[in-house]
Amino acid sequence: MKKGKRRDLTPLRGTPPWEWTEEDGERILETLRDRSADTADRLLAARLAGESPVIHDELADTLLAIAGRKGEDEAIRKAAVCSLGPALELADLMEGGGGEDDLISPAMFQKIQKTLRRLYFDAAVPPSVRRKILESSSRAPREWHENAIRAAVKSGDIHWERTAVFSMRFVRGFNREILGALDSGDLLVRYHAIRAAGNWGLEDAWTRISAFAEGKGTDREIRLAAIDAITGIRPVESAEILRRLARFGDEDVAEAALEALAVAEGRDDGDVFDENGEEDDPFL
Repeated sequence: MKKGKRRDLTPLRGTPPWEWTEEDGERILETLRDRSADTADRLLAARLAGESPVIHDELADTLLAIAGRKGEDEAIRKAAVCSLGPALELADLMEGGGGEDDLISPAMFQKIQKTLRRLYFDAAVPPSVRRKILESSSRAPREWHENAIRAAVKSGDIHWERTAVFSMRFVRGFNREILGALDSGDLLVRYHAIRAAGNWGLEDAWTRISAFAEGKGTDREIRLAAIDAITGIRPVESAEILRRLARFGDEDVAEAALEALAVAEGRDDGDVFDENGEEDDPFL
């Protein structure tokens, strides 16, 4: 592992991002830019950079440069791409940004979109980085994403299939594929399908996902995802299940049920699933 000047960012992992200081953001940026720094430190900096209190145009531009740098460590490239996802999603929700409180400017939003698309179609970019590009960029959907997702599904590669189903949570038009993925023997594909079904409120997924939430032969992470997803499909009926789980489930299940219940009881008809920005696979 490459060694260099060390800047201890570890304390930030246990500190809520909203408590970070401006100096913390500067240390993250400095660590990312210092290619002589310890690889582990730069990897951590790349992962921390996606937190909303610190991301801005300068930091986003640095992450984008790392994503496209051929000699860069592959894990750091992947982390840099992942950290661009939340900012892209928020900017897209704000229709490209432009307000004083926006994380990135409209110009940076467009630059990220164009650069990631170019890198995705560059065969010289490692497949693992291209998968992360599809996942992150799909959080602000564009026309090219639909064909890219369909190609990933047809690839026959389980890693690409996971990426495709993850991306279906943000790109419309894949209801049939999402429903099919609920029966996948791969837990991560099924996990992403559950979250996608909840996001789009897929009525046809109710029976399967409510059963997952009840814990009938269900992996723990699948169950927790299902508890969250059922509120997006049938808010009223899900509340009945969630109240029961909150009383009789184990600690983690009860906590997840209470959080989901708050969403179910406060949901307006036009509300959609609120993605929390986390990119880490729960099974890894």
